[in-house]
Amino acid sequence: MVRRNYSTVSEIVLVGLTSSLETQLVLFLVFSMFYVAGILGNLLIVLTVTFDSHLHSPMYFLLANLSFIDMWVSSITVPKMISDLFKERKVISFQGCIAQMFFIHVVGGTEMVLLVVMALDRYLAICRPLRYLVIMNFRTCILLLVMVWTIGIIHSFIQVAFVVNLPFCGPNEVDSFYCDLPRFIKLACIVTYRLELVVSTNSGFISLGTFFILIISYISILLAVRQHSSGGLSKALSTLTAHITVVVLFFGPCIFVYSWPFLTVPVDKFLAIFDVVITPFLNPAIYTFRNREMKVAMKRIFSQLLSSEKLF
Repeated sequence: MVRRNYSTVSEIVLVGLTSSLETQLVLFLVFSMFYVAGILGNLLIVLTVTFDSHLHSPMYFLLANLSFIDMWVSSITVPKMISDLFKERKVISFQGCIAQMFFIHVVGGTEMVLLVVMALDRYLAICRPLRYLVIMNFRTCILLLVMVWTIGIIHSFIQVAFVVNLPFCGPNEVDSFYCDLPRFIKLACIVTYRLELVVSTNSGFISLGTFFILIISYISILLAVRQHSSGGLSKALSTLTAHITVVVLFFGPCIFVYSWPFLTVPVDKFLAIFDVVITPFLNPAIYTFRNREMKVAMKRIFSQLLSSEKLF
């Protein structure tokens, strides 16, 4: 069969969020603040866990990896979104668009599976405290991390492999601030009914699947805490409520945008802001800055830095 190449599109035009100058200025200030704060917060967590030996445990190892992923979640889209706010014509190269979609799905899929692993870690720590460190040893943590990234890469590769060779012959405008896979597919010059179904099935499987596993895990943890200690139930409930809030903010837009085939509505791009701006900013506060050991470790590192400066 002879394969015909219809592709004449060399760049993708992004509509963006708004054309109002006043709104653009507000969004520039808000997004810049959230992005910088999120990057610094997550970077601080990674460095603290890396250099403080008291935090070399499975839980903090996974938290540091979550922070590392969150830095990429926001960095893939937010810097360009901020720089494009005041541009009259917002464009990205065709190859750049493919690359952006690939890395969005790599880090997105990886974070979803990592959150499940983190919930499993907490379940083992509460329900199997005597065997916890035996089960969650360093080798197990590394294997789990490799598995998490492998699933994320495979998920993204499947998504992009279906669309990279689609024929494009004219329309090149995407009503979003980033290369959105469902909208990108609709630019193709062929009927994409089956392709959208396959892509939605793939995304729906990983997003809905991991979301329900997380909810079941949290319920199991609450039941386990209730059985072991009624006094610790309120504390566990408070902690898990904060975790579930972040999970809903992260998974909600993903499920809405990627799990329903053929549905693209203007609200999609505003929901995506929760994933790329809000969640990476909230994760450090929810998962670590409320943690006493983490705060003590940060104070310890700052004290060491101040002591070393005084020596010089």
